[in-house]
Amino acid sequence: MRYLPILAAVVLIALLSAVQPVQAGWNPIAKESAGKDGVSDHSVTKAIIDFKNADPGMHIFFRKAYGYAVFPKVGKAGIGIGGAYGKGKVYKKGRFIGLTSLAQVTIGFQLGVQSYSEIIFFKDKAALKNFTEGNLELGAQVSAVAVTSGASANADYSDGVAIFTVTRGGLMYEASVGGQKFSYTPVP
Repeated sequence: MRYLPILAAVVLIALLSAVQPVQAGWNPIAKESAGKDGVSDHSVTKAIIDFKNADPGMHIFFRKAYGYAVFPKVGKAGIGIGGAYGKGKVYKKGRFIGLTSLAQVTIGFQLGVQSYSEIIFFKDKAALKNFTEGNLELGAQVSAVAVTSGASANADYSDGVAIFTVTRGGLMYEASVGGQKFSYTPVP
């Protein structure tokens, strides 16, 4: 039983490395490679366009939110124990202010590999400050809205944040419990 955390970490690393084939393929738009931070401006812009195209109501969130964090590619995998990881950029009133990453560990019935994009909107200055100070953790009870046409019309902020996702590829069956943790690094 004392080796369970080590076993879980090994399984998680193996599963997350399997996410790459789901994202593989020729992409004629992706001309810019990710910089040393691991996230290209192009990938962030494309993710934002994808969200707005999937649901035109997303324009309101982008216009009214105090800030937002964009994770263009999040890889998720699981077999009993699962996890997800992604890197992104944080914006305050439309201006780039820092880099972020998310990590998630889940336990429960789950099987598969999936890739998705995620955006977290911050309603006000306090919500963004909570995130940038490392105080935001999304528990298992917090759910993201899967973006489809009209999905944003009924979405609202919970504790100052609203979370949306768009599936990129893969297939995941799950009934699991877990939460997301974030890191934040400001840019000069």
